[in-house]
Amino acid sequence: MSQARGRARRRPRVDQARRVAYDALRAVHASDAYANLVLSDLLAQRRLTGRDAAFATELLHGTCRGEGSYDRVVAAASGRAVTDLQPAVLDVLRLGTHQLLRMDVPDHAAVATSVDLARSAVGERVAGLVNAVLRRVGERSWEQWVDQLGAALPPPERLALATAHPRWVVDAFTDLLGDEAADALAADNVTPVTTLVRRPGLVEPEELEAAGAEPTGLSPFGWRVTGNPGELAAVREGRAGVQDEGSQLVALALARVEAPEGPWLDLCAGPGGKTALLAALAGPGTRLVAAERQ
Repeated sequence: MSQARGRARRRPRVDQARRVAYDALRAVHASDAYANLVLSDLLAQRRLTGRDAAFATELLHGTCRGEGSYDRVVAAASGRAVTDLQPAVLDVLRLGTHQLLRMDVPDHAAVATSVDLARSAVGERVAGLVNAVLRRVGERSWEQWVDQLGAALPPPERLALATAHPRWVVDAFTDLLGDEAADALAADNVTPVTTLVRRPGLVEPEELEAAGAEPTGLSPFGWRVTGNPGELAAVREGRAGVQDEGSQLVALALARVEAPEGPWLDLCAGPGGKTALLAALAGPGTRLVAAERQ
């Protein structure tokens, strides 16, 4: 009986947000799943909301964004090529590396929770490896790793490492933007904030403000919100929707074009986000026809 109790005490308690991020990352690599879709399903299945859902989201998407550079860090810290590591173990190390280098997670918590995750998801035999590698990762900051790994690299390769972009993307940005490429690549890694569109005539700014949303800087109909937008009544009821500012500005520009009176036609409606805003901007009595082949 005492041995059974001892085994129970040693059983790792895995943080559910980290487990969701891990299972989603494994689905991405093992089954070619789309990160955003598989994460959405897992959050719903395991009923993660609020801060836990936000943590899992940043952990998964941040790890995916930085994966190419994180693999170089893991290779240096482990002393072996990442292809020599078991894929499931590598994913644990990638998640741990993101927490250590790019998230506000204390080093001891990032290492300890990653070891528990490895024990639970892969097995006790890999716990020592995960612990040793992540401790080495945590010996340097992100900037220090970039300095060390990029010291002997040509400038384009170093920029690819520092911004976690493939070399061909770095080359494309540089060809297009010249000296502004580095800033654009850095901006490409900024964690996005959910943007809502307020559909005129259906929801007033005061309602969104009361729900914790804040107006954006470009679109007069744009609002930023943290957390799950589906928790807002206006979103659930279709009076507001998730839509980036660029799409909102496209619809606004079209609505301001001088044209004869008559019906409006959207020939590339997709799921209908811009169409819904166009319908609100068209005003009473204007007929809007939306079409989409797919």
